[in-house]
Amino acid sequence: MTSIALIGLPGSGKSTVGRQLARRLQLPFSDSDHVIEQQLGCSIREYFEREGEERFRDVEESTIDRVTLNQHGVLSTGGGVVLRAVNRQHLHERCQVVYLNSSPEELFRRLRHDVNRPLLQVADPLARLRELHAVREPLYRQTAHFVVETGRPSVSTLVGMILMQLELAGVLPLNSRV
Repeated sequence: MTSIALIGLPGSGKSTVGRQLARRLQLPFSDSDHVIEQQLGCSIREYFEREGEERFRDVEESTIDRVTLNQHGVLSTGGGVVLRAVNRQHLHERCQVVYLNSSPEELFRRLRHDVNRPLLQVADPLARLRELHAVREPLYRQTAHFVVETGRPSVSTLVGMILMQLELAGVLPLNSRV
């Protein structure tokens, strides 16, 4: 069984869907942002503010390298993980990558009250989400083996869609959705 990694913009459901996907497949789940926070001893937001994005991306890169080498299960990643080519390469070569694609408008609806996302603490978060989507969307598609449009289905529906794609591709045995 290969590892499964979820990528997408902040708020696309990577952690929530990843947890349920791991539960359905009876596999371990990890969230690269939580691994990083444990390693840093502070929140990503605090580290971002104190050290800057470039230093955070250095820590993220080493974490992605480590967890994709040793990962067996489902991994949810930070929204900006695809900004570095080495992360895209490690994820694509070592995992089955699922891109949870959400429109900036849908993400804004989900995140408009969330104060824990450092890149969205700006005057116009919707414009920021549109900008992030424009820059990152091609990188997500380049990294992903599978794309799932999130829209508004339930988490269990999204998990079912992912399982079906993995089954059809021969990554999982048929009927793993039972």
